[in-house]
Amino acid sequence: MAEFPHLSRRGFLTRTAAVGGALTVSGFLAACSKTDSGGSGGETGLAKLKKQGYVKVAYANEAPYGYKEDGKLKGEAPTLHAAIFKALGVPELRPTFTEFDGLIPGLQAGKYDVISAGMAITPERCENALFSEPEFISPTAMLVKKGNPKKLTDLASAKASGATLGVMSGAVEKSYVEGAGISGGKIKSLQKQQDGADAVKSGRVDAFVLTGISLRWLVKNNPGLEVVAPFVPELDGKKQYSPGGAVFRKGSEELRDAFNKELKKITSDETEFVRLLKPYGFGASEVPPANLRTATLCKA
Repeated sequence: MAEFPHLSRRGFLTRTAAVGGALTVSGFLAACSKTDSGGSGGETGLAKLKKQGYVKVAYANEAPYGYKEDGKLKGEAPTLHAAIFKALGVPELRPTFTEFDGLIPGLQAGKYDVISAGMAITPERCENALFSEPEFISPTAMLVKKGNPKKLTDLASAKASGATLGVMSGAVEKSYVEGAGISGGKIKSLQKQQDGADAVKSGRVDAFVLTGISLRWLVKNNPGLEVVAPFVPELDGKKQYSPGGAVFRKGSEELRDAFNKELKKITSDETEFVRLLKPYGFGASEVPPANLRTATLCKA
């Protein structure tokens, strides 16, 4: 039986982080920013969403997890969540863009109902929000120049070659790199995925470290780069499989549980999972194992 880690795709960013991006709050949400179990005296949770006909979701514009293209919300999380909420009787997703580090603070503030951004399930985040069961897993990879001049295969090879690595600011990959014994001077923090690609192209870094899914998507629009074969890093002796899920406010257990029932139908059906998410680079290898549970991932 595989051992699954606590940490995954993104590192925890504190609840005091500022909410970024152009938040568009409808009149309904401005008036009703309570949690789904809040005592407003009206319908709550799923019943409320079914009655209004939509669910407010947040995305961070990070392909292929959740992004807008030609005015349409696309990506792994919105596609999966749209199917699940439709099955629950909620036909519409209404998106709000928020910078990644503002997603949980915005959720806590009632600006939306669900985070649809492929967010990693970590113990720290579990203290501040409710996670669905895992939607996917994804191993780590490195983006390098064509031909892989330093012949990088994993973090151990990067350390041995003296490579300089780029990581996204606030992302858990930095802890993987540090855990591999790579010094701070060999680590460059970058704000966006494209910044990582640009840094590799310019030679500022030898490789950009992120999930294989994200990097395979990024390389489509960045000729001259390639992605090394994905690998599973270790942190404190534990393999890091990078599970992600949907995120709900504390107090929204009823909604989260209903969501999980529909999610299980999809993750238990490999054919359906791949049919829905193949356009975004997800395949059978990204289906979460049945024994990988959020309750375990949330334990410190």
